[in-house]
Order: sequence, then C-alpha cells, then structure tokens
Amino acid sequence: MSSLFRRKSADATTPEPEEEVTDAASRPKGYTPSKKELGVVTPKRQNTGRRVTAEAPANRREAMKQMRERQRHERAEASEGMRAGDERFLLARDRGAERKLVRDIIDSRRTVGTWFFGGALIVLIGSTVRVPAIQLASNLLWALLAIAVIVDSVLIARKVKRLVKERFPKTGQRIGSLQLYGVMRGLTFRRMRVPKPQAQLGDKV
Repeated sequence: MSSLFRRKSADATTPEPEEEVTDAASRPKGYTPSKKELGVVTPKRQNTGRRVTAEAPANRREAMKQMRERQRHERAEASEGMRAGDERFLLARDRGAERKLVRDIIDSRRTVGTWFFGGALIVLIGSTVRVPAIQLASNLLWALLAIAVIVDSVLIARKVKRLVKERFPKTGQRIGSLQLYGVMRGLTFRRMRVPKPQAQLGDKV
C-alpha cells in the first residue's frame, strides 16, 4: 500500500512530457523561443535623456507667461552683453577687431565732441536773449565749437587710419567707414557710449 501512495504523489509532481512534445511539434521549424519562455528577464532601460527642469505649463496663459519671462531674460542678457562688448551680442556696426581698436582710440582720449552738445545748448539759450553782446558771444562760441569739432575729427580720422593700417595691414574694412565710426563715437557722451568704454582716459593704445 505504501508503494502505491508514493507512486501517485510522484505522478502528481512530475510534469507531463506529452504536453511538451505536443507544443514542440506544433511550433514551426525555424521557431526561436522568446526570452519570456526561456525565463530570461530583460533589464529595464535607464533614462539617459536630458532632464527637463522647467515645469510644463498648465494652460495657454501659463505658457505665454513663461515665454514672456524667457524673452525678457534673453533681452536683458543681450543688452548686458552688448554694453560689455561681447562679440556675440554686438550689432554688425560694432563687430570686429578693427572697430574694437577704434573704440579704444576714442575712449582713451578726451574729445571735443563730448562738449559740443552742451555748448550748443548754451548757444541756443544765449541766442534767445535780447542783448546784442550775449548774442555775439553765443555766435562766437558756436563758431569756436564747430572749428574745434572739425579739427578734433580730423585728428581722430588720421589716428584711426594710421593705427588700423599698422595693426591690420590686410583688413577688409574700409578705412573711411572706420574713421566715421570713430568720429561719431567721439561726439557721444562717454557714459552714453555703447559698448561701454573699456579703455581708461590716458591709456596707451
């Protein structure tokens, strides 16, 4: 009796070979078992993509707000870079080593042009006064300022031409354009110049 019970329990735990044979027979000849059937677990793929730090906008209004904030930040960065003389943010008129040299030439010296507009304001006020002596003085001041600006502009143009040819003999930029660039910068108040002056007054260029 004990042998019968052992035989039944062995039959219950042993897999039925007939089912395996039937499954193998029903598969096509070139069949390849999957990893799941073989008991192999596929490892999970790690996310190597770029992490998105900004939260996705909840609605259109939030998206517009984020876009305006991003544009405001970009404009502020570009404006600061332009004032600092960063080539990435400069306008086309200010780019290039030649124009950087011209700016340093102008910023390292005092120019009559910085006093021109202040003098012109004094002349304008003096010309409105009904006193012949004041009007005459205003006209003389205006003439002196005009002559001084012309002389200073000629000196600037000559210096720009000389230094550009010395340091950039193979430059592709027109000398006349560089001279005009220097003269116009010389007519601008020092604190209003863009890019900001990087050469101090009296520096040797």
